[in-house]
Amino acid sequence: MPLSRLKTAHSGIASAGLLFGAMCWGTVWYPYRLLEQAGISGTIASIYTYSLSILLGLILFYRHRHAAWRQPLNFYMLGIAVGWTNLSYVLAIIDGQVMRVMLLFYLSPLWTLILAKFFLHEQINFQRYLVIFVSLSGAALMLWQPGDWPMPRNTSEWLGLSSGIGFAVSNVITRHSKQLSLSAKTMSVWLGVVMVSLLFVPFLSMPFAWPHQISLHDWGLIVIVTMMLMLATLLVQYGVTHLPATQATVLFMFELVVAAIASYCLTDEVMTMREWLGGMLVVSATLYAAIA
Repeated sequence: MPLSRLKTAHSGIASAGLLFGAMCWGTVWYPYRLLEQAGISGTIASIYTYSLSILLGLILFYRHRHAAWRQPLNFYMLGIAVGWTNLSYVLAIIDGQVMRVMLLFYLSPLWTLILAKFFLHEQINFQRYLVIFVSLSGAALMLWQPGDWPMPRNTSEWLGLSSGIGFAVSNVITRHSKQLSLSAKTMSVWLGVVMVSLLFVPFLSMPFAWPHQISLHDWGLIVIVTMMLMLATLLVQYGVTHLPATQATVLFMFELVVAAIASYCLTDEVMTMREWLGGMLVVSATLYAAIA
């Protein structure tokens, strides 16, 4: 196969992978909500889904098991950062308004710019200052309430905001982890979610759902979520690796479209025009950050 056709094939697969990953992340909140309604909290569901991912990952990546020790500190730091990112996202999306939580998460380019300035000593030019201004303006417009500061209004929104910050931290760590292979980074993500989730078990208001207490139907949901998360993680990593950052960012924004349709069809959530306008500013800043 000619090199040009091979590159085109890789690009096509990478694009499809990113779109599929966006669809997974845009809809995975719904089975998590069903599991919580069945008495399985988001934290416990995350432990089960990501533990299954680790077991399957050990089979898939067994021959690459030594890759994690090329940068062991980065492996665990990345795991903790992404672990909090994924867990806080799941907890936020279960109880919060889907689109508001997602848009708060998409403030992550703002935090990435700030962290890169202080920890990677990257210069912030005019375009990046513009991203910061537009992101903050969008967030303020979306969160503004008469007589109150434009701040997250409940625990779910704070979790969504912190998830975006965790994602920004993981981006900075990833830039320092060039010796970690794709398989090592993937296993780090799955292990990190389980580790962080276990830390929160003693503080749960819901009782721990032991395996024998979970119905066959709910185990089926857990397996479906596991498959979705595994495929999303692998395909998104493949897509980010084989596509320019700008194109990858634009494709992954499809998650918001999927989430908007899913939340409209599956719940009674409605966003106001002001919230949509603020969200558009946040999305615009995210896209501009990828291009600038």
